[in-house]
Amino acid sequence: MRFDIFTIFPGIFQGPFDESIIKRAIAAELVDIQIHDIREHGMGRHRSVDDTPYGGGPGMVMAAPPLFDSVGSVLGDALGTLPVILTSASGDPFTQVIAEELSLEPRIAILCGRYEGIDQRVRDHLVTREISIGDYVLTGGELAAAVMVDAITRLIPGVIDSESLAEESHTAGLLEYPHYTRPNEYRGWTVPDILLSGHHAKIAEWRMKQATELTRQRRPDLLDKLNHHLKDL
Repeated sequence: MRFDIFTIFPGIFQGPFDESIIKRAIAAELVDIQIHDIREHGMGRHRSVDDTPYGGGPGMVMAAPPLFDSVGSVLGDALGTLPVILTSASGDPFTQVIAEELSLEPRIAILCGRYEGIDQRVRDHLVTREISIGDYVLTGGELAAAVMVDAITRLIPGVIDSESLAEESHTAGLLEYPHYTRPNEYRGWTVPDILLSGHHAKIAEWRMKQATELTRQRRPDLLDKLNHHLKDL
């Protein structure tokens, strides 16, 4: 799978993609992550990528020409055949379901927003989807892009053992149950007896109850969605 990320600050990605699972996935050629500097297609001798907004108002707006030229020069004939995602505070909330959908794509382009916004013509005629990673505003879309790449990459076959993915939070619509490891007693705190019993059916039942209760406490909205989905089946 290939990611093409378009940004005016390519250095931001030097850390997140140079460590851990993503680094190993790149080394194993399971993913290819290419970072493209939008300023290479900037306007004028200063290679500007933004300008003041029509109609007035604070801040600057990312201009259309550098974005169209940057994306077009990289995607070429593939433009129009693959997702071009804009990181945007007004986009669709990023979920595990969306990560799973995108993990099936052979190639994804991600456009990192900046400043007060982006020329609407980019949204209308270049971007195929806008995604937000949460109800807050970041300085720019680079960190959001890194989050999406991480969540998508780990779902690509061969990156992580499939059994490890099966019982994670959000995979089955619930938050994940509690985990314990050695020692079985620490500072007077003990591991639940059921986990030491070796009775796999009862352990599975305990884990399901714990996951359901944790979801009820912290994310009741997930339970509502799950119950609604089950009723529709």
